[in-house]
Amino acid sequence: MEMHYTQAVMQEIHRFCDIVPLNLPHLVTRDVQFQDYQIPKGTEIYPLLCTVHRDPKQFSSPWKFDPNRFLDESGKFKKNEAVMPFSVGKRICPGEVLARMELFIFLTTILQNFKLTSVTEFTESDIAPKMTGFLNTPIHYELSFLPRI
Repeated sequence: MEMHYTQAVMQEIHRFCDIVPLNLPHLVTRDVQFQDYQIPKGTEIYPLLCTVHRDPKQFSSPWKFDPNRFLDESGKFKKNEAVMPFSVGKRICPGEVLARMELFIFLTTILQNFKLTSVTEFTESDIAPKMTGFLNTPIHYELSFLPRI
């Protein structure tokens, strides 16, 4: 059974929440010419994944949570290479596949077995990522898990 909408929601969570927007620092191993800049060997760089996840050229309404952006006309999941919460290239997180699989199983198991309720009335600004130090964190709220019958 393919769960296209669930995959789209998870992809949008990765894009929108942007938990580690600064990524991890990298060290340039050789002199590099990047656009109009010369970056010397040994320079520490911080890839800003948040600039890709919020790029209006990549995502219409980038500050809005919208899983439908990852569905094609027939409702099937479509991947977007601009979503890179685990980094990209040689420095990609080696645990990405495992993490995505675990998150999928975790989320679907909870949603299949529980109804989630909260006394908090959420607004768009409530769900927007909040930078605290080097991480984005959610607001504090209480959530109840009611068993499905």
